[in-house]
Amino acid sequence: MRSARPVGLFLAAAAAVLWAVNLTVLQPLTEPIGPWSENLPGNNTYWARDLRFVAILGVVLGLVLAGRGDRRWSAPAVLLGGGWVAADLALDRSDPTGAESTVLLAAAGCGLLAALATLLALVERRRPGAVGQPADPAWQRALIVAACVAGVSTMVAAGIESPTDREPELHPAAFATAALLAALTIGCALAAAPSVTRARGWLAVGLGAATVLGIGLVRAVPPGPRALPEVTLGAVLLTGVTLLAWRWPGGRPAWARHALAAVAALIGPMAMLLLVGIFMIILRVGAPFTALAGNSPIHAADSDILISLAGLLVGLGMGLLLAWLPALAAAPAQATRPTRPIS
Repeated sequence: MRSARPVGLFLAAAAAVLWAVNLTVLQPLTEPIGPWSENLPGNNTYWARDLRFVAILGVVLGLVLAGRGDRRWSAPAVLLGGGWVAADLALDRSDPTGAESTVLLAAAGCGLLAALATLLALVERRRPGAVGQPADPAWQRALIVAACVAGVSTMVAAGIESPTDREPELHPAAFATAALLAALTIGCALAAAPSVTRARGWLAVGLGAATVLGIGLVRAVPPGPRALPEVTLGAVLLTGVTLLAWRWPGGRPAWARHALAAVAALIGPMAMLLLVGIFMIILRVGAPFTALAGNSPIHAADSDILISLAGLLVGLGMGLLLAWLPALAAAPAQATRPTRPIS
């Protein structure tokens, strides 16, 4: 996909802006007032933090897409994400608010992103070989893993809850973050495709439209019955990743393999999220992040988990599962019908 670099950088910059708005506008709304033990917050109190961490993940995935899966872009992107989370915790502790802070942090995030992208592009030009050629299976696998991480994170962001679920800012923030991750999912899947044909292009458009409608449906449903549309959203998106990124023997999808992928996409994410969530509840994984940010700890009767981290881990698991199947499918040599590329 020739437009992978500008699209990836644009989506990464959009994620940086969402992060800045979240930190300065949404985070102060989630912090309870008063240190008294009877007023300690409960489950899902720090929903803005999870949305913000998902936005930081969007910055990382945008850089991976811009580098078309090349580890010379992916490794610095992961390091940037780790440093960004550390900076987020420090800034959260200082409680920045107001329009000036929002603009300053958004500009700083976009400036850092632009500086790193410029440096990586300069290093790339000094080394031989093109970046992100679809013939390289390592780049293809990296992009499919990135697409799966973005896909599961889309599902997580779309279904995120708060203690009351009545905050007027929660629904638009969750919708915008999930839509951004969905765009990254489709972009990474297209960049991993052996060739971007007209059929794959129309498939990407249809998948994008269905995903946006799915995110809206998830947000329109109350938290209790939200699990079913959330699972369906994840299954559609991850199955779409395989349709976009896997090879098409004979010029058309291998429907039997995609049917197996659909079953895995329907069962795998929720099963993994449940398992990871249990471990996070036992270990109280979110407590150190809450303490480092200087926020009130979650009540002992409730759980302090990071649903954003759970989405990342489950996305990696689904990526490792779905990224190896295309290599197996491409092993036997088969005649392929020529397809007309998008002009």
